[in-house]
Amino acid sequence: MIRPFVILAATVFAGVVAWNAVADHRAISDPAAAGSVPAHCRVAGRGLFVLPDHGCTPGAVNGRVSQGTIRQTICKRGWTRTVRPPESVTEPIKRRLIRAYGYYAGHRLGSYELDHLVPLELGGAPLDLRNLWPERGRTPNPKDSLERVLNHWVCAGRVSLARARGLIASDWVTAYRRYVR
Repeated sequence: MIRPFVILAATVFAGVVAWNAVADHRAISDPAAAGSVPAHCRVAGRGLFVLPDHGCTPGAVNGRVSQGTIRQTICKRGWTRTVRPPESVTEPIKRRLIRAYGYYAGHRLGSYELDHLVPLELGGAPLDLRNLWPERGRTPNPKDSLERVLNHWVCAGRVSLARARGLIASDWVTAYRRYVR
């Protein structure tokens, strides 16, 4: 009697895994899944220490990452490679967002990094336009240092995932100056 139940459970589990793989692939390979690009956005700040327009880029999170799943997701070495969209998908989005943000760092594509406000290292949404903005400069940059520090703290249990996400999404510049510099 237990054997048919185990087979049924395994079949259901395999179906869920297969569906998640299809859904994840579709979200990464379909630029339309990213939503619509805002019309007019402005940054606040100067140089490498600029904040995105929170009306255009409030931040968004990956629903698969929670405090209860951090050991299998953001705290697992190499996990961000499994969710980072390919450049072939992000380049057109980057161009549209640079235009929406008014070319604040010039017209050269290389003057910007397409940044996740809530970083993938903290379970940010990979292709949600509410989480993407054209950050001035190349990688690594000051925000990347903060992302690494917050990821380590979350994984070490020093700060909750929600707190780390809030710090970086609300004002990463202040968090950087307080915790990194």
